[in-house]
Amino acid sequence: MRPAGQTPEGTTLHTSLRRALTASGAAAATAVLLAVGAAAANAHVSVSPDDTGANGFTHLTFNIPNESPTAKTSKVDVKLPTDTPFTSVSVKPVEGWTAQIVTADLPKPVTVAGATVTKAPTEVVWKANDPAHQIGQNEYQSFSVSVGRLPAAGTNVVLPAIQTYTDGSEVKWDQTAQEGQPEPDHPAPSFTTTAADDAAPSPSASASAPQTAAPAAQTSDATAAWGLGLGIVGAVLGAAALAVVLAGRRKAAAK
Repeated sequence: MRPAGQTPEGTTLHTSLRRALTASGAAAATAVLLAVGAAAANAHVSVSPDDTGANGFTHLTFNIPNESPTAKTSKVDVKLPTDTPFTSVSVKPVEGWTAQIVTADLPKPVTVAGATVTKAPTEVVWKANDPAHQIGQNEYQSFSVSVGRLPAAGTNVVLPAIQTYTDGSEVKWDQTAQEGQPEPDHPAPSFTTTAADDAAPSPSASASAPQTAAPAAQTSDATAAWGLGLGIVGAVLGAAALAVVLAGRRKAAAK
């Protein structure tokens, strides 16, 4: 039997509201899983160029997340290409870190901008000066370099990195992604050059360019995931509220 004073409409209303709230809880949980999944997928050493035009100069921003639950990141070593070498490399200072540009003989001479190059920068090494500036749990650090000239359009520039932890372990980010295959566990940072700009910037012009593009890109995926989740929850709760209003109007009309 129904409790005294409870109408069929009231029973239906309560059931609908309960289902709506259950659905909103499931939507919220899904949104959280989406956000966590997006964050996990982006927990790689990556590179973000601010310009990919062939024959030009660009900033490369390397984002280094700490993935160890027990150790901190104390050193980062990025290898530069030797088949399409950069003849100009400069680093942006990072507080608490020392950067070293290593120059070495190339495996074979290479022609860059009409000149024969036999020696070029082959790697950049960053080391933390003290424990206070090492990259800890749930942290990341960005390192930027200005490089040029970029190779011909369509060139895949691969920049393998080695991440060293305070417990002596190393993670090599040197695996090459293959088209049509799942992403490897430790993909090498890379980007592909595009058609030359109408006016390729000089190293000095590149050095003065704003540095805000790369950090904004790091937050876009997580922000989109949370925005989607909040939108779903809002839609479900709005539908539940509308159901309550409509039920009340039908009850009033019946009287």
